[in-house]
Amino acid sequence: MKILHLIKSRPDDITNKLVELISQGEEAAVFRLYEQGADYGALLDLVFSHDRVISWW
Repeated sequence: MKILHLIKSRPDDITNKLVELISQGEEAAVFRLYEQGADYGALLDLVFSHDRVISWW
């Protein structure tokens, strides 16, 4: 299963650990919305190419 993690703000240690645990044994990608110049076209491609999308505040 391919998992995409969307992260809205800089994650704390707990969030990083949860992303790691959920992704374990799966193909996973992380898209950081909080980074300057985030490519929303690339985000759209990622959303449609992954089986599961998880949003993190």
